[in-house]
Amino acid sequence: MVAPIAAAAAASPAPAVAPVSPSAPPSGSAAAAPDAGFASTLAQAVDQVQSLQGTASTLAVQAVTGDLTDVHQATIAATRAQLAVELAAAVRNQAVSAFNDIMRMQA
Repeated sequence: MVAPIAAAAAASPAPAVAPVSPSAPPSGSAAAAPDAGFASTLAQAVDQVQSLQGTASTLAVQAVTGDLTDVHQATIAATRAQLAVELAAAVRNQAVSAFNDIMRMQA
């Protein structure tokens, strides 16, 4: 008897993964502008979260009105927006926690 996992692996081999070049930062990141300050990086992150929320909202309206042919697009956009908001909240919580730890330090 052939093992199901071995049969599945033989039927469809995994494609090769291309190596990532460390010299090329992703587009739209703060690494692209080395002189960008913390405030501008934070503003870009907030703008990106707002953009994701706007896209999700637009696609949700299109899905409800029947103008959207692929409902998966709306679901993916909503999930991306949700994850972005959760990440922003986690970063905020860590920043507040770090600030509180600094304030508790004795001089």
